[in-house]
Amino acid sequence: MAKAKLKTNRAAAKRFRKTASGFKFRRAFRNHILTKKTTKRKRNLRSAQPVHPSDVPSVQRLLRGS
Repeated sequence: MAKAKLKTNRAAAKRFRKTASGFKFRRAFRNHILTKKTTKRKRNLRSAQPVHPSDVPSVQRLLRGS
């Protein structure tokens, strides 16, 4: 009997991106109601953040089907 294929966790696939140095994700709270947030806060939310090294094994397990 053939082995079952691994399935990618689709929720994780939409949130994390594989890069040469690891994984990155986009921060929350940057979609709407931006007028009450300070410029500094919005600026700091702008860039994609690297996944913390302790969380990398979990993210890899979720994305191993892709």
